[in-house]
Amino acid sequence: MHGRSTQPRRTSRRTGHRRGLTALAVACATPLLCLPLTATGASALTPPVALTADSLSTWQTNGVVYALAQANGTVFAGGTFSAIRPAGVAAGGAGEQSAVNFAAFDAATGAPAGCKLSFTVGSGTATVRALAVSPDGKTLYAGGYFGAVNGTGASSLAAIDIATCTVRTDFRPTVPATVRALAVTGDTVYFGGDFTSVNSTARQRFAAVDTTGRLKSWTVNADAPGRAVEVTADGGHVAVGGDFFTVNGSDSHALAITDATTGAVTRTYARGFFPDTSVVKDITADAGGLYTANEGTGGGVFDGRTAFEPDTFAQRWRDTCLGATQALQLYKGLLYSASHAHDCSTMGEYPDGQRRHLLAEGLGDGKLVGWAPDTNDGIGEGIGPRVFTLAPKGGTDYLWVGGEFTTVGGTAQQSLTRVSSGPDTGAPTVPQVKVESTEAGKVAVHWRSSFDTDDSHLTYRVYKDSGTTPVYEVSGDSLPWSRPQLTWTDTAVAAGETHSYRVSVTDGTNTSAKSAAQSVKVASSADAYAAAVRGDGASLYWRYGEASGAYAADSAKDDSGVHWNAPTQGVTDAAAHSGSAASYTGSKKQWTYTDQPHSAPSAFSLELWFKTTSTNGGKLIGFGNKVQLTSTRYDKHVYMTNNGRLVFGVYSGGVRTVTTTQSYNDGKWHHVVATQSSAGMKLYVDGTLRTSNLLVTGNESGTGYWRVGGDTLSTSWSNAPTSPYFTGLIDEVAVYGKALSASQVTTHYQRGSGA
Repeated sequence: MHGRSTQPRRTSRRTGHRRGLTALAVACATPLLCLPLTATGASALTPPVALTADSLSTWQTNGVVYALAQANGTVFAGGTFSAIRPAGVAAGGAGEQSAVNFAAFDAATGAPAGCKLSFTVGSGTATVRALAVSPDGKTLYAGGYFGAVNGTGASSLAAIDIATCTVRTDFRPTVPATVRALAVTGDTVYFGGDFTSVNSTARQRFAAVDTTGRLKSWTVNADAPGRAVEVTADGGHVAVGGDFFTVNGSDSHALAITDATTGAVTRTYARGFFPDTSVVKDITADAGGLYTANEGTGGGVFDGRTAFEPDTFAQRWRDTCLGATQALQLYKGLLYSASHAHDCSTMGEYPDGQRRHLLAEGLGDGKLVGWAPDTNDGIGEGIGPRVFTLAPKGGTDYLWVGGEFTTVGGTAQQSLTRVSSGPDTGAPTVPQVKVESTEAGKVAVHWRSSFDTDDSHLTYRVYKDSGTTPVYEVSGDSLPWSRPQLTWTDTAVAAGETHSYRVSVTDGTNTSAKSAAQSVKVASSADAYAAAVRGDGASLYWRYGEASGAYAADSAKDDSGVHWNAPTQGVTDAAAHSGSAASYTGSKKQWTYTDQPHSAPSAFSLELWFKTTSTNGGKLIGFGNKVQLTSTRYDKHVYMTNNGRLVFGVYSGGVRTVTTTQSYNDGKWHHVVATQSSAGMKLYVDGTLRTSNLLVTGNESGTGYWRVGGDTLSTSWSNAPTSPYFTGLIDEVAVYGKALSASQVTTHYQRGSGA
């Protein structure tokens, strides 16, 4: 393990759809028929989260922080760096101080605390890889690769008297290779790393010494590097983790449980429990269980976290997020993790795409909760955050994070940051709002739910015209990666009137600014086209009426769209009298995807209007397994060939397509509907059935997202175009969980074209 904190008995830890997070709900029978509601009230922080995600001002290093520990309100940081500097200062800037691979900081202020130590080596690059404090808070143990501390000889493992900040000369074990992990009890220092001997006695990757540095009888020999050591809560066992495949001759890959006195293996995890390409990087434990952090290389790896029972050490749960977990911290019923988790789709969370570096999950089930501050990958290996320590001071608990990141929350900050148990000072994001009036005497106010990186339960307030008192209030849940739409319908309006609306959001403590005012003229009659789409059961209906932003409002239910790479909105050359359309530029790889995942439908209809003169083709709409990346599973799509013909394709035991004989890249608006059901595949253009295959009734199963404007198109698909990304205008996108009839399609075309 990389960092430790003082605890009463020993210090071997740094001193925690939608399961408790339900889909956003509005108090209404249907999204367009809501009545005012008294808010249940958000309250920062949203339990069980007990740490804010608000980054506090903290000094930085100019390199990588691999190790953290704390004692009595002082945080110790070790790694590979040569200087520290204040927050907000660039490397080499004003106030920078020399710090050779080690620095100490005040836990509450983030400023240097005075203890200065230099870890050096005669040849090569010195580094501090592990820090731990003795249970009495008097001694700091440091492991890594170094030959001296402040000029006093030390062989990769040293003891520091915390009161005087001096090297203890009575503790001088000889470790001829890197020490990567430490765990300390009252009389024993357990450690792991790359070494094969300690004090000239054979010890393969793990060893234990007493507080004078003498080798103990605890023997745990592994065949590959050790990276984590943790003493269990009862003190009777030591869990070891690393790259190994055997421990004391037993088949046990990446993890083993050993007797704390002898080192005898008491629980093994045979090859296959963890994939061969996965290793354990950190271990933590409390009375309720033992938890591991895994990192993998290549395909088919395990990169997430595993929980084990505290007595039998049998697996309780495993989260399967991909993204090289480096460190763990237990705090008030949650397991906090440092990684660069980029794909949690196997857990029913977000698909492969944006990396999220700091997460939290429940101890009982491993389900992610609403805590997600973020860093970037940073320098070196591009791992991001690598280590935690929890440091209490003055009645506040501070979670320190170290690593190789260079930004925190998008702001420059290198290698160190911290958050605390309070107060919560960060407001949720300002809601993105769209208002429309497509029914006589009604205004629908849609907004994409906001996110707050430490509050998942938020309260929204709708303001009308210039009013300062909200006319509607509702509470609901969201996550940074799951932001369902809410809708309120105002019926206290009259045809021909013009009204404006704004929405704010609060976490119970902090309130966002109001959204920009959105104005609308109240309709005197129903929009004929919109009424037909909704009346025929659209489950998704993007009208593209927004002028800007990343949000595409759903006029049917609550399946908001997210624009990626900024397609142009508010284009007044629109279809079906909708007012505006979206323009996609294929060379910029722009698309729009659904915020929520869907199970692949057995029957469906895809509908939209498009206009283009492109000769590069492109996908108009389809179903894929990614949102911010190109999909690796994809079908149920309509795309255009280079010569302007339209292809409707599904995967049903193989590629199945139907293609029009006519081209439609003529610079005119066209209406397309693709359907599949037990009646086969049908493709309609401009209200007329153009081609079909009545024998193909199935498509690829699985979970995915509807995407408009582009996605993967391999050459296995008939007449695959030059570009999978569409260039042109798209408007009035709708998806149905059934096949529209020919008469319904014709009616939609006629109403949209004004025929």
